[in-house]
Amino acid sequence: MSIDIIIADKAWENLGPEALAERCLEAVRLETADPALARSVSALFTSDEEVQALNAEWRGKDKATNVLSFPAEEIPGLPDEAQPLGDLALASGVCAREATEKGIALGDHAAHLIVHGLLHLLGYDHIGEDEAEVMEDLERRVLARLGIGDPYAETPGHRWS
Repeated sequence: MSIDIIIADKAWENLGPEALAERCLEAVRLETADPALARSVSALFTSDEEVQALNAEWRGKDKATNVLSFPAEEIPGLPDEAQPLGDLALASGVCAREATEKGIALGDHAAHLIVHGLLHLLGYDHIGEDEAEVMEDLERRVLARLGIGDPYAETPGHRWS
């Protein structure tokens, strides 16, 4: 499994997104043992404006969001193990603002969002209450492997969403 990193916004450079994404990918792989994680993933660390444009184009929502995940479509003629899993895009400003609002380190918040996006690529979702419970529990276990606390724990004044 590999994760290709594209840093399109200098705001991400000090975070070390390459190492962070690799650690997140390995933790998801260890926790899920999902064979799909043998496939490649691309992660774009970019600006709010670029994520807003992607969100508008692909989801019809003209606003920036913290992370987007795009499962790859099958490429005819490629063997299953060579098929890409998909792409992630993280917005620098949204992620930084959320981390500040939550009183947590940007790296911890970015790790949560990378894990969240990877789980979406593996088919997990949080639309229904039961689905959300399964996905959030898995996120907690993966983040614990990374030494990061429960992102859904209640803290004074906020709850992760």
